[in-house]
Order: sequence, then C-alpha cells, then structure tokens
Amino acid sequence: MLFTLWKNIKEEFAVARVGAIPGLAIIALVIIARLTGYMQPLEWLAFDTFLSLRPEEPIDDRIVIIGIDEKDIHTLKHYPILDRDLASLLNKLQSHNPRVIGLDIYRDLPVNPGHSELVSAFQNSKNLIAIEKVLPDQIAPPPQLGPQQIGFADQITDSDGKLRRSLLGTPTDKGYKFSLSLRLATAYLEKQGLSLENGLRDRAAMRFGKTELPRFLPNSGGYVQADAGGVQVLLNFRSGKERFRTLSWHDIQENKYNPEWIRDRIIIIGMTAASSKDFITTSAIPSVKPTTGRVYGVEIQAHAVSQIISAALNSRPLLNSWDESWEYLWILVWGILGITSARLTKSPLANLLVVAVAIASLVSFSYLLLIWGWWVPIIPAIFVLGINGISLTALYQYDRALKSGIQTRQAVIELTFETIHNGPLQSLAKILRLFKNQDLPINKLLPELELELEKLNQELRGIYDFLQREPITHDTSLYLGNGLVINLQDPLNEILYQVYSYTLERDFPCFKTLKVKIRNFEPIDERSFSIEHKRGLCRFLEEALCNVGKHAVGVTCLQVICSASEGWFTLSVIDDGLGINSFREGRGTQQFKNLARQIKGKFRRVHLSPRGTICELSWPVTSFFRMLDC
Repeated sequence: MLFTLWKNIKEEFAVARVGAIPGLAIIALVIIARLTGYMQPLEWLAFDTFLSLRPEEPIDDRIVIIGIDEKDIHTLKHYPILDRDLASLLNKLQSHNPRVIGLDIYRDLPVNPGHSELVSAFQNSKNLIAIEKVLPDQIAPPPQLGPQQIGFADQITDSDGKLRRSLLGTPTDKGYKFSLSLRLATAYLEKQGLSLENGLRDRAAMRFGKTELPRFLPNSGGYVQADAGGVQVLLNFRSGKERFRTLSWHDIQENKYNPEWIRDRIIIIGMTAASSKDFITTSAIPSVKPTTGRVYGVEIQAHAVSQIISAALNSRPLLNSWDESWEYLWILVWGILGITSARLTKSPLANLLVVAVAIASLVSFSYLLLIWGWWVPIIPAIFVLGINGISLTALYQYDRALKSGIQTRQAVIELTFETIHNGPLQSLAKILRLFKNQDLPINKLLPELELELEKLNQELRGIYDFLQREPITHDTSLYLGNGLVINLQDPLNEILYQVYSYTLERDFPCFKTLKVKIRNFEPIDERSFSIEHKRGLCRFLEEALCNVGKHAVGVTCLQVICSASEGWFTLSVIDDGLGINSFREGRGTQQFKNLARQIKGKFRRVHLSPRGTICELSWPVTSFFRMLDC
C-alpha cells in the first residue's frame, strides 16, 4: 500500500514537473517585470477602472463647492475675479455661519478695485483657509492670514499625468506645511472632538481619533519606486455623477440657494470655468464636460476633504495596500493555480473555460477588495494565471500525447512479443530440436523441416495480418494462431475454454502421452475485469499449457481449473510430468509475476512430489473492486 502510494506520488511529481518548471519561470519573469515598473501603467489602468465602476454614492452634503464658472466671468467682465467681488462673496457666505471656508484661488497680489474690502473680509473670517503653492515653484499666500489659515494646493500627478494620491503634508525651506484639504478636514473634525495626531501603527502617518490615514509608500499598490515624499495617501474619490452640491457665484448673489446648505458646512471656493484651465486629469471618476478626462481643481480638494471626514465619521474605507511580501505571494498563488488548471484539465477547451472562470473570479474578487479599501496587484495575477493556464496546456497535452504514444508503442511491442512467443517461437524451437536430433535420417528430416517451416511462415503472416487490425489501444481481441482470433468481450470462462482447446491441439511432444484431462471453468463475476486483465489471464493459461506440452515428460494427467472460493479467484494448471526445465524463469514467468502485482494477487510455480508441477495465479476479489473504484 505504502509502496503504491509512494509510486503514485513520484509519478505525479514527474508529470507536474513538466509544467511546474516553465510555469515558475513565467511567474518569475512577471515578478521581474513588475519590479522593474513595466506593469505599472497597466496596474494604474486597472485601478482607475475599478474606481470608476464602483456603485454610486450619495452626495456628501457636508461639503459645498462655490464654482466661478464661465457665466460668472462674463457677468463680472473680469478675470481673475476682482478683490471687491471676492470680498462680497465671502461676506455673503459668512452671514450663513459655515463651519470653515476654503479659498482655492491664489491671492498673493491685489486685484483692484476692492483690495481693502478683501483685506477686511480676510481679517473678519477666522474660519477662512486660503492657499499657497510650495512645490516646486512657490506662490505666496494672502499676507493678511496667519500660518494656521494657510494650506498648500499642490498635487502630485503620476508619469501618465493623472492624479491618484493626495499630498497632505510636506517639509519646505520655510518649515513643515499642510495641505488645504487637511486644514479644512482638521477644522471640521475639531468641532466633532477629533484632532489631528500622529499614527499609532505608523508614527509618520496622520490620525483622527481611531482613524489612521494609511501612508503612501514608494511601492504601494501598483506603484514602483514612486516619489513618496512628505505624507501622501491614495485618493479614494467619491463615486457617482454628482459628488457634491455645487453653486455658482451668480447663485449666491441672486440668493438661488437654501441657507441651510451653507450653515455648518465646509465651503470651498474655486474656479469651474474651462478658460481658467484649473484642471486635474483622472480616470477614476466621470469628468466634466467639455474637458474629457479632467476634473476641476476645486472638486479635487472636495474629494480629498470628503475622504478624510468620511473615514473618521462614517468609517468609509480608505485605500490600503498589502505588504510587498503578501503581494508577491498573491501573484505566486494565482500562477500556481494556472499551472494546476493546465495540469488537471483534459482538453484545451475545458482549460480555456477554467482559466476564463478563474480570471473572472480574480477580477471580481480584486474589485470587491478595492471597494473594501484594499488595492491588490491584479494585472500580474492575470498574467501568471492566463499565461500558465493557457500556454502550459499545450505543454501538458504534448507530454500526454508523447507518453500515450510511448505506451501505445510499448503495448504493440508487448502484444507482438506475446503473440510471437506462444506461436512462432514455439515452432522455431521445434525446428531447432529437429536439427539437433541426430537419430532421424535425412530423408525423414527434410520433409518434417519443410512442414514446420511452412507452419512457421503461416504463423508469422497471421500475426502480421492481426496487427494490421484496429489500433492496439482499442483492440478487444486476442490472436492465438492459425487465424484464430477470440473476442475478449465474451465471458471469461468461454474465453479460457477456447485458449485451453486451441493450445491442447498444438503439436507438443508431451501432449501425446496425456490420458486424463480435467477442466473446470466456472462462470465468474467479471464487472471488475478489464480487457487487458482478461488478455493477461489468457496468455497465462496459454503459456502454462505450452510449458506442460514442452517440458512435462511422461505426463498422463492434466488439470485446468478456474474457480472462485472464499473471496479469491484462482486459475490453476496441474500436471504429473517430470517438468524438465520447468523452474527456469523466462520472459513468460516475468510477465505473470508482473500481472500478479497489477491485480494484487500471487503467482506460483511449485514442483510436486514425487512428480508433477502446479502453475497457479490467484487474486482477491476485493483487490479488483478497489482497483475498479480507483
């Protein structure tokens, strides 16, 4: 049992090694491609696509965008907006008691007329936060505001020009600076009792209460050696067509709004006019028209603020990524799954279906993980799964075909040898004995040699004709000689009787002294018998009878019995001859021992006292049924 199990394991390893080595090489190449950054654009594309396909979220009514659009510019007849008009807008908004106002418009220099009015508005707006630019070129903030009322508006785009992360804080030559979005979120959350603190798991990260903002690292998600300077987070854009309530300057001046929309809200003022060119490119959310693929900068600020306050107050997921070791383990697992699918599927079509289902499952699971806040490497996983699953199928199919061809060839060789061994070789042995017989005169020797040679010629031609029949792998017949072919699909007792009758009719010298022949072929339950097993039993009987005919000198009694008793099948050939050379182990004996191992049975050839030989093959009924189940 253990030997068979170990043999099966070794065979399975041998088969698996055919695809495992190239499969692991493919996994290694994909990992190398990812490490060198070649897969980064595809991973960004998958990331953006998943974000854009998320279910629609409700409007975050805690944030209101005041956008100065093209209509406002035409109404005001001036760009940039005058200090007087900006001051009027701030005063009107302050009358409704917003919690905090963010001014996403640079105001380092006066835009007269009305500069003094704007200065007064700044001084009276303690909840106002304006912007500056710190990287790489600098634009100063309004000089009337203190450091706590200043936040930078800088954004970091990737090499494809798209925005996927938010810069919250960065060191500068004038000290450490915070972003506008972080300042606005901090001002809003302080009223909720949550203050900005260092992270607990990562001391360099930022935290509000129990909500720690996962810090962006150089190799986070699909990034490879990215610039992770300062404190950055992946930007989890709010999904949906309408993410925030947006009002124009004209709406505010004409009172086309509900004051409750402003009260205790975060107000962000910025440009929403196409001519201002204040755009950020992203594929993660629907873009504004007519600027395909672009989102106004003021809305980007709203997304960054909403992400922080929604995570702190509503447990909305922040975007995380796994540790690198887990990411590469994830890739390895999907690659091994591809190798396994190629190994287990029996046809290219079935494998294609399995790989398609596996890839669909991978994409769906990765999408769900992103919704739950985890960005996993999907593109490398698809590559290793698809390439291994599809390409290795051809390799396994070739290996199976090669082994099948070898097995078929071996089966032809074995069948040919068995047929020759029990037919022409016996005739040839008789011819050799005639040559060695010095007692026969030449006038009697030649006719007998001619007869035997003609017989040998017919036997060889008969074997050729038999082997020209249907392929060996589908053959259900057994060639005995003289054109006699028996159907192995017939009942076993009938088949054994045909072999018995044919063999005893052959011209072997020891058969001439037989006086008593006892035979008994009982019907046997054949549900567990294969064609090859039945062929082996027939060859066993033929070989055992041939040995009696050739070697059992002086034999007078022959018993051939096939029966079932106490859970065992037994096929016995018993004679009372001298049995000269009967214990020499030839090719036939080796085959019968191998057959006994296959059926988990026993083979024995025993000399009987004072004379005679028993040649017997037996096997347990339960072994056959177990073999059938397997």
